[in-house]
Amino acid sequence: MATNGFDVPIHRSLTQQIMLAGVPREIAILNGTTVAAFGLGLHSYWSIPIGIILHVLAVVAARKDPQFFGCFRRHIKQKSFYGV
Repeated sequence: MATNGFDVPIHRSLTQQIMLAGVPREIAILNGTTVAAFGLGLHSYWSIPIGIILHVLAVVAARKDPQFFGCFRRHIKQKSFYGV
């Protein structure tokens, strides 16, 4: 981007979302903490494969649209109808 002889670099890190293992950081931390709490704390080891499956689904959703989870969060908060 050049304006009147000045060059201003825009780095990708300023525009891209922070990802951890292919999903947004908040989702990865939430999924990992939940699986660790159920798996280690409650000895419910069936939660580990479920957590892996949820992580794979989150990776697929984040590959198609990195802003998917933020958009979904706003969609859930939006009312289904507004009274007059």
